[in-house]
Amino acid sequence: MTPQPLTITQAAALAVEAVDRGREALLFARLDPLPAARMVVVASPDRITVESHGSLGDPALDDVARDRALALLGGRLQDGEVELGGTRLYVEVHRPVAELVIVGAGHISLPLADVGHVLGLKVRVLDDRPEFAQQERFPDHVDVRHVDFARAFEGIPIGPLTHVVLVTRGHKYDYECLLQLLRLSVSPRYIGMIGSRRRVRATWVQLLEEGIDRERVAMIRAPVGLDLGAETPGEIAVAVGAEIVREWRGGTGDPLREKERILDRFFKDAEGPDAEGPDNEGPGKEGQSDAGRTDGTPDDLIGAADVPTAPRTSPVPGPQT
Repeated sequence: MTPQPLTITQAAALAVEAVDRGREALLFARLDPLPAARMVVVASPDRITVESHGSLGDPALDDVARDRALALLGGRLQDGEVELGGTRLYVEVHRPVAELVIVGAGHISLPLADVGHVLGLKVRVLDDRPEFAQQERFPDHVDVRHVDFARAFEGIPIGPLTHVVLVTRGHKYDYECLLQLLRLSVSPRYIGMIGSRRRVRATWVQLLEEGIDRERVAMIRAPVGLDLGAETPGEIAVAVGAEIVREWRGGTGDPLREKERILDRFFKDAEGPDAEGPDNEGPGKEGQSDAGRTDGTPDDLIGAADVPTAPRTSPVPGPQT
């Protein structure tokens, strides 16, 4: 049966459904000569295949839209006009918001949920204890769920936009949930697990004995977070958030003061002819923009276009793959 163009209501519903399932979707609308012709192309979680709904009124044009969809998504496409097959189309990009899934609703989860929200992530908290999995313990923007750790991620989309942090009350629960994640067909963007060196080493032994591929084991951030000397729940949450940002942006995690060495470079006791001065800063990128001192979110400091804010058009934070 030949696909028929979608109504605007049908197209919007399909796009919303795709986002709810953690998928990316493109809504194509033909501008001429059939302005009512619409189709929706939904990408698989691994961005390898697509499924399409509706039609642009021309089977050949439908094929072009399907074939180009993955390339368009990979190119940081924004809403607007495109030309495909010699035909002008309007395209809307629908992407799910990147998500932080905190497994374990104990004392670390509370500040970690706040850090995730500040970073623009949709936050979920999972726990198998009813008294801890209480919505009133968390802000309204946090989705709190009571789950069975044996099926911790049942009904929760996990994909390349998902960041998972395992902070349950015991090693056996962390391991049980970790094993489920590593056996998924699509890997999360980030997996972190709290634990001592001895505990992490024991986990690696178990995973390798279970037959988990070494490359998948290597993707786990454990012990989780950057080395800040963190001890309190709030400090640990900041260390985890910092590691997630480094994963997005590719930084070193080193103090900018030590990287830039401004006092040593520009204010030497004895300045020779080759010394760098205030008017000769030498090569290199500025460590931080003064725009960061404003009340808003400066585009040149964190790349506002990269941070997820709304389900429909928000790109993935960090480099696109």
